[in-house]
Parts: sequence; C-alpha cells; structure tokens
Amino acid sequence: MFIQVKLLHGWQEPLWYEAPEEWEHKNLEGSLVRIPLQKRITTGLVIAAMRQRPTVPFKLRKAIAQELFPCDTSYASFLDQLGIYYHLEPVRFYQRMRHFLTQDSASSTTHESLLTPQLPATNNTVLTDEQRVACEKIMPHIINAHYHVTLLHGVTGSGKTEVYKQLLRAAISVHKSVLWLLPEVTLALQFEKTVRAQLPDIVVYGFHSATSAKDKRAMWHDLLAQKPIVIIGVHLPILLPIAHLGLIIIDEEHEVGYQEKKHPKINSKEAALIRARSANIPIVLGSATPSVNSFFNVTHKGWNYIQLTKRFSGNFPTIKTVYLSDGRQRRNFWISQELEQAIKQRLSNNEQCIIFLNRRGYSFFVQCKMCGLIFSCPQCSVSLTLHQDNSLTCHYCDFNQHLPSTCSQCSADQKNFLKKGIGTQQVVTILEKLFPHARIARADLDVTLKKKMWQKTLHDFEQGQIDILVGTQTITKGLHFPRVTLVGILWADINLHFPAYNATETALQQLIQVAGRAGRQSAESLVIVQALAQHAALEFLDERTYETFCTQELEQRQLLAYPPCGRLAEIEVRHTQEEIVEQEVMRIIHRARNIIHTSGLSVQVLGPSKPGVHKIKNMHLRKIVLKAYDMREIHVVYQQIVQKRFTSSLFFTPNPVTQ
Repeated sequence: MFIQVKLLHGWQEPLWYEAPEEWEHKNLEGSLVRIPLQKRITTGLVIAAMRQRPTVPFKLRKAIAQELFPCDTSYASFLDQLGIYYHLEPVRFYQRMRHFLTQDSASSTTHESLLTPQLPATNNTVLTDEQRVACEKIMPHIINAHYHVTLLHGVTGSGKTEVYKQLLRAAISVHKSVLWLLPEVTLALQFEKTVRAQLPDIVVYGFHSATSAKDKRAMWHDLLAQKPIVIIGVHLPILLPIAHLGLIIIDEEHEVGYQEKKHPKINSKEAALIRARSANIPIVLGSATPSVNSFFNVTHKGWNYIQLTKRFSGNFPTIKTVYLSDGRQRRNFWISQELEQAIKQRLSNNEQCIIFLNRRGYSFFVQCKMCGLIFSCPQCSVSLTLHQDNSLTCHYCDFNQHLPSTCSQCSADQKNFLKKGIGTQQVVTILEKLFPHARIARADLDVTLKKKMWQKTLHDFEQGQIDILVGTQTITKGLHFPRVTLVGILWADINLHFPAYNATETALQQLIQVAGRAGRQSAESLVIVQALAQHAALEFLDERTYETFCTQELEQRQLLAYPPCGRLAEIEVRHTQEEIVEQEVMRIIHRARNIIHTSGLSVQVLGPSKPGVHKIKNMHLRKIVLKAYDMREIHVVYQQIVQKRFTSSLFFTPNPVTQ
C-alpha cells in the first residue's frame, strides 16, 4: 500500500511513501502518520492511498508509524466540507488543532473562572412547563441520532442553561459526547465551573485559550478512550475529532464573536452546522435575541422553533426612552434627569446599577482645533483613543504614546486640543462627581485584558461591594447579577447607523441583552435608554417584541437581496505597498466580471472599497464583495479567480459579519 502525505509543517507539495505491511489498510485517508523527511521525522496527513506504486522516479521511503487519533468516522468528511466552504485545504484545520493541543497556555491561575456558579449546585431543579416541553422535543433526536436543528428562543432569564444541562445529561447517559460553544472565553470559563458544580458526575473540559496543557492532555486521553465527555469552548472545539459526538449546543447564537477576527475568519456557528449534518446529530442554537438568519431558516429550512417566554424568576423591566436632544437643563449632558434620579433612588435602596456605553477609553479621539489634525496611529488608519492617564492608544496594534504638549502639524499648544466623544473612563469620572459616595467600577476591554483585575471587579460587584458598574459589550453576555434593578444606556443610537446591512440587528440585540441584566430576581426594575436621535429600532427595546422586529427586518432585506435572502462573500486583498494592492484589486474585479459574463452566473461584484480601517500594522487593505442568491455561484467565481497568481494576499470569507 502506498500513501500520499501532506506535511503539517514545512514542505507544501504532497509526498509519496510506502505504508508498512502490518498497517490496517482501511480508512488510511484522513489519518496522521509519522514519516521520515531528510534526516528528521515529521507528521503528515494522508490525503490518498493506493495499492499500485505511483510513477515517481525515485525509491519510496517507508512511513514509520500511525499517530494515535480518536476514531471519528465523519471527521475527515467534515473537514473536507469545511475546506470547500472556506477555500482552504483540510490540512490547515489539522495544523491548527494539533498546534493548539501541543501549545502550552498561560498559567491556569490567571484564568480562573470569573464568577462563582450562577445557580445552586444541585441536580434537583424543577423545570418549568416550557423548559420541560423544550427538552421533550429535542431529546428523541439525541437518542435516535439524526441531524435536526432547533432554534431555542428564550427571553433573558428564562432558564435556557437549565435546558442545555438536561440535554447534555441525556446525551451522556447514552454514551455520547457534547460540544457546547459560547462566544467568549470568559463565558466558557464561567459555564465550565457552573456545569462541574451542578453535574459533578459528568466529565467537563474547557478547550480554549485559557486551557492548561495538562487539561488538554487529559481531554485528548479521554477522546482516544472514547469516553463520553462535555467540551466547552468558543472556536477550537469544533475542530476536534470525537468518536461518539451526540449533540452540539450553540449558546448566544446571535453573537458575531463566533466569527474569528483573524483570517481565515471561520465562523464557528456555521462550522458547527456543517459538523452536525456531517455527523448526523442534533444541534441546538439558543438566544434571547436570535439572529435574523436563524429566524429565516425556521421558515425556509425547516428548523424546529421552540420558545421560552417566561422568566425563571423576576419580572421584565420597565423600558423608558429619553432623548438627550430635548434641550432640558441637566448637571451633565450625558446623564439625563431621569437617569440621575433613578441612580440616586437605587443607591438609597442599596440596589445596584449598570451603566452601558459601547465605547471604551476616555475619549474617542483628540483633534487640534487650530489646524484640524486628528492624532492617528502611524501604522493603522485609525485615530488614537485618549485614556485618562493622557495616553493615546491604538486598539488594533497597541501603539501607545503620551498626549503631546504641542500639535505636530501646527505646533499649537495642548490647550487647543479638542477631546471628542465619550468613553467609559470619562463616564466613571462624571458619575464620581454626581455621586461622590458611590462605589463605581469599570468593565470594558481594557479591564478584562487584565485578568486578575477583571476577576476582582466581577466578584466585588456580585458580592454587592460595587454600586455602579460602567461597562461596554463585556457586560451584555451571560452575566447574572441579582441585585441589579437599574440599567442605564447612555448613547443607544451610536451603532444604529453603522454602514453595514445588519447594523440595526446587531445594535438592537446588544441593547436588549444589556437591558436583560435588570430585574433578574426582582419584581420591579427599570431600563433607561438614552439616545441622541429617534430610530425605528428603539420601538423594539422590549424583548417580547423582538420577533416582530425580525419579521420587518427580513422584509427589508428581501427587497435588497441581503442575507439571509441573498448571499455575500468578502475578498480581502492585502499588501505592504498601497500601489500594488490598488492595481491587483482592479485585476481581480476585472477577472471576476469576465468569469461571471462567460459563465452566465448571477453574481454581482461590489467594490473595491477602502475599509474604514484600511491599514493595519503597515498592511494596506482593500475589499471586494461578491453578491448572489446562491453561494455556490460565488464559490465558482472565487475558485477561478485564485487560479491566477497575485503578489497580494487574498482572503475569502463567506457570509462575513461586522464585528
């Protein structure tokens, strides 16, 4: 038997080897083998196997050994399908999975779970009628093992996690493993701790950037032994070979965080759907604000739709919208009279408040009013964010400098600098002046990157040692604070006009999610939504009207053939020289249009566009969008584009989402 092998590292062309006679010759394709290469031994992926010796003009060396690999009969097929969808060789996924398995993560002491378990550590929770019905509808698909997609639309605080726990317990009971994906590592850590505490008889592993090398080895050992386990993570678990995979759970399925930020921008949710179909198993997608795409798939692809309409405890908050442009006098522009009074009342009642702003730092940017210069990053096409210590930071490449005393363009003094916008640090400063006796803390990305500080902040807030938590997107996902009875949203319309077809959807989802932090265990709570201008989306801030919003949004997208009614794919072109990227992006567009014309395809070519951030770490970016009703036609066009060679790097992203 002879095998063709693609090396995981190094030489790019496939190589032929002779397989030892004692090897089992079935299912060699898709297996990993140890092979000699010059004077060293390396690992490769078998991409072909044949009994007849290939016609090569040299003596074939013998492969040394097959690597131990979990027996997942659908794994190779899944990676083939994923590779076709993203125009990548399957070996790329093996490389990534292997690299992460052998990579030693940071000390686990710096990645401890951020919170104590949110629910009592008990297996005796009594399900609500809605939860019980949801479990009864999904469990037969786990037991009988066939592909079935369920969209679980549960309002905030309705107990979706309890449904997931019942389902994974059912899967483990029939000797099947479960993948549970969440959009952030911090959430994955939290749910690991919760599941371990509440289901101590089930083996639970995390598989993400905070997982220790020891835990990875233990997980791999159990995968080889075909033990039924639960694996919790974000992007990486979907690439693992699992012998008896029985269920996939995608929590907070609407989150754009499931698409990776770096190329190749694999969307873990889409990959999970491919995996579930390939493995012929059920998959559950849950959210309080499901994506418009998922609602579309309920009616057009036959997905099962289950609702949890009641909160497990506590009542829905009262939503009040306040417009900052009303001209009324107040002590600070960003804090309306209504919000100030509401905060004061909560402080007197010893209750907690969350103040949400979708911006970090102290100010968006700094501008010289004498010459108009905006302080920008020298390596990226973005303005620098001002922080309270007078540092200017680029949040793309981490470039940092102190605020200059004079303008570099006109030499104007620092007193002539305008500080535009508002950030979380500035909000904290404002609140400290308005409420000098309140205990106030920040929860934004600058804090969460410092793991110990973030852990302490959340712990203190959970224990009632912080009165007001000022946060960004970090506090919108999965956190449960029983004492919070007020949520204030400072600038609700800030992202509603973002230049993206799904801007309204993602902005509204975020607003509903942060509003859902209020009243989780209280009879009365309030959400004050401050906006600068009116917008139709603000009519749907009560999450019980969210389905109506999705219906209207789908009607709008149908008119313009935007996803999910149509399909988009993005081609990003990158080069260190702007002239080259400009020339080659036009070559690509010309070639794409010729392909479409000669093949009679119904594909539109949009662009090229210069993205808002068109330079990152001295790399110039341009984007082209291919638009069609059928993604298969887009794949045909791109496949023919890349048959030509370009000096620029090309990156293909189907169904891109804005992050």
